[in-house]
Amino acid sequence: MAVTERFKALESATPLKIQEVSRRSGMPEPTLRYYEKIGLIEHVERDESSGHRRYGPAGVARIEALACLRATGMSVQDMRTYLDSLKEQPEAAADLHALFARNVERIDAEIERLHVRRSYLQLKAEMWAARRDGDEDAEHRAVEDILRVMDVLR
Repeated sequence: MAVTERFKALESATPLKIQEVSRRSGMPEPTLRYYEKIGLIEHVERDESSGHRRYGPAGVARIEALACLRATGMSVQDMRTYLDSLKEQPEAAADLHALFARNVERIDAEIERLHVRRSYLQLKAEMWAARRDGDEDAEHRAVEDILRVMDVLR
């Protein structure tokens, strides 16, 4: 579905219950309540008869955006900065660029740490395969490599 079609569908949608928003966004209900409490999600209307939350199209769109940011590991503070900066467009473009660039750097560092952890596990597998196969030279090389990776891992 194209972006404009998606927003048109949201605009014509009836308000959603918290369970529906949770399923749609992938965010647990307690997280939705917490985000509302701390102001990441603006005031949510309540059903007059039951008092249950009813999320309108704008709220659902905002929650979907927050779900994407959360999935990247972005901090609540950075999410707040992002939402606050949207109100200042286009003046905030430089700040938003810096915010997202900083988060790209954070992800790159996480990827690097994952590569090191993967290398350690791969080398341990190679060491045990060499031991299983009785290949002392391969086991010795793997142990030397493991020791080098351990220095980075710690």
